[in-house]
Amino acid sequence: MKSDFDALMLARSLDAILVFGNAEHNPPMRYMTGGGHVSHATLIRKRGEPAILFHGDMERDEAAKSGLKLISYSNYDGAALHKQAGGNGLLASAMRAELMLKDAGVTSGRVGVYGTYDLGAIFGMLTHLQKLIPAIEFVGEGREDSIFMRVMETKDEEEVAHIRNMGRITTSVVGRVRDYLTSCEVRGDEVLLKEDGTPLTVGDVHSRIRLWVAELGAELPSGFIFAIGRDAGVPHSAGTPTDLMKLGQTIVFDIYPAEAGGGYYYDFTRTWSLGYATPEAQKLYDQVREIFDTLNDNFDLNTPFGNYNLMTCEYFESKGHQSPLHTKAPVEGYVHSLGHGVGLNIHERPFSGLTAGDDHRLAPGVVITSEPGLYYPEKGMGFRIEDTLWVRPDGKMETLADYPYDFVLPMKKWKKK
Repeated sequence: MKSDFDALMLARSLDAILVFGNAEHNPPMRYMTGGGHVSHATLIRKRGEPAILFHGDMERDEAAKSGLKLISYSNYDGAALHKQAGGNGLLASAMRAELMLKDAGVTSGRVGVYGTYDLGAIFGMLTHLQKLIPAIEFVGEGREDSIFMRVMETKDEEEVAHIRNMGRITTSVVGRVRDYLTSCEVRGDEVLLKEDGTPLTVGDVHSRIRLWVAELGAELPSGFIFAIGRDAGVPHSAGTPTDLMKLGQTIVFDIYPAEAGGGYYYDFTRTWSLGYATPEAQKLYDQVREIFDTLNDNFDLNTPFGNYNLMTCEYFESKGHQSPLHTKAPVEGYVHSLGHGVGLNIHERPFSGLTAGDDHRLAPGVVITSEPGLYYPEKGMGFRIEDTLWVRPDGKMETLADYPYDFVLPMKKWKKK
């Protein structure tokens, strides 16, 4: 949480943090400002002091919504700096940044650099800035263990409310997709038909998903997965738009929308088979469901998340499937880790992979996914079940959006012969 900033900065010997970019679709800036239409901003926070948001005059009202101390870029004579820099735009930007850092009381020490911006522009500007202020060491951190990932790992009640609301939107969209698919007419070769009698494709379903997400006020900044048959057996295949929607084939529907403007995510997956399922598909789905339920019954406060990934690997291997535990980079069986944190990023701490440290724990306040799966692309099938869960302050696990786990979805206008 934000209250952990100073302790983490001290532990990492950071004297200040410097964040670049827009307040939307930029998790570090969004976290510090609360979002809003503030573009090309700069935020400086010296350890032990409030953050300062530097902004353009046209966005002064939006910047004010952050509640932070504000300084307008117009305080710095851009034309004069550009002239002084001999027309070198990157040098002029660096000269302005030098003045901003001085106004924030940062003239030496270690400064962490964060945000989402054009890599070339930031690299070029920082190269000049390092020469202008040699007493400052600019520090880049690994994404998965950056100070922002650490601070954002635990969520307060307000953040969880945002994620819970995204769960409501997510399951609403999933319900619409389910209702639409099960109401379709079915051709003799078990292909679903649209209202005009033409075959329904994966691309048609994709279009409806995008529409319904937008109608409910959310966005899909990281995409989504709606894949059938072989594609369902490749975990991150988004689905081939030209594939026909058919009965009896597994569908992996993994949807992870975010609040409009790049806010909080939700992450959710169901696996379906329309009309009926083959005996092999039903068997594999039942195994995924069994370990999913077992995990839910065993999640325990402050336990390393990776312990449950290990449990999942051992379970699937006991059923004859490959897993990363004893197979290097498997492409069938259980091929990924169990889950990850969720927040302003779709993937956050804590992580559950076999290399995740014991500090990736189910601590109070973390929001995680649990998503075991099995994948057999050459058999034309894949399976994954996923919910997003919150470790409440009282240590109990709560699923933030309930939705049925039905595998076979009965078709309203079709009967098996």
